[in-house]
Amino acid sequence: MHAAPSHALVLALALLLAWALDALFGEPRNALHPVAWLGKLLWPLGCRLRVMLPKKAFWGGALSWLLLAGSLGALSWWLQSRLLMLSPWWAVPVLAMLLKPMMAWRMLRDEVLAVEDAFAIGIEPARERLSHLVSRDLSEFDEEELRETAIETLAENLNDSVIAPLFWFAVFGLPGAVVYRFANTVDAMWGYRGVWEWAGKWAAHADDVLSWIPARITALSLYPAWRSSAWRSLRRQAGRTPSPNGGWAMGAMALRLGVRLAKPGVYVLNETGAAPSSRNMTQAVGHATVAAWACMMLAVLSWLVRAL
Repeated sequence: MHAAPSHALVLALALLLAWALDALFGEPRNALHPVAWLGKLLWPLGCRLRVMLPKKAFWGGALSWLLLAGSLGALSWWLQSRLLMLSPWWAVPVLAMLLKPMMAWRMLRDEVLAVEDAFAIGIEPARERLSHLVSRDLSEFDEEELRETAIETLAENLNDSVIAPLFWFAVFGLPGAVVYRFANTVDAMWGYRGVWEWAGKWAAHADDVLSWIPARITALSLYPAWRSSAWRSLRRQAGRTPSPNGGWAMGAMALRLGVRLAKPGVYVLNETGAAPSSRNMTQAVGHATVAAWACMMLAVLSWLVRAL
């Protein structure tokens, strides 16, 4: 995206303010959250699509995705263009408020820390707390498996909820972050096997494409694999998951912590690693915090360079 120097500076400042709003206030209530509004639209639409014949479900899902992504991208581009014509005193705070819901670092960090805090009370409170973050059946998970799942979720969502929106904002501004958040939300709601297979196929592949570069940035921010041996090890771990992207962040975190992470019957990452401990949970949040802040600063820097 080409922007005038003054516009680029406004976008850099808007990102800094959006990050500050996230740090101070976290997520807005669902009644005020545009992603929650989007979910209310996507659920009934998806339910109609998933009962169609496979061919109709696929093309219906693809057309719905393209129309909604195009509409949201065009609307956010128009809003950004109009705001950049105003005084920075107006443009920066309004852009920041529009950008903030596209990122959710504080919520992710706090929820993962809350899982570890819940272990002090007992395993059932920890299971209940982790259920806020994952859709898996946790009823049979022991303490080790719950910690593995929490660390995996932290790593994977670091990309989906933080670094990928930052990357696309750095490339295209507000429209980039909005379209990515839309794509990730549709994939989270429709991108499943079974009855959703055909309705969500386009959404799943679109999310894979948009997450491809950010997932690898996330992995390198967690596990700086600059040596060829470290890079090969990271690639091996990433290739063990069905997702072309999810394994990068999870594999990087497993290697960085020296722990084993697994999803029963699906994959095992760093199989020679130790079982995650309470200390590893704290370390994982620390590594994710450094990665999130570093990528935020790089995104700000990308706009400041264009402001010169």
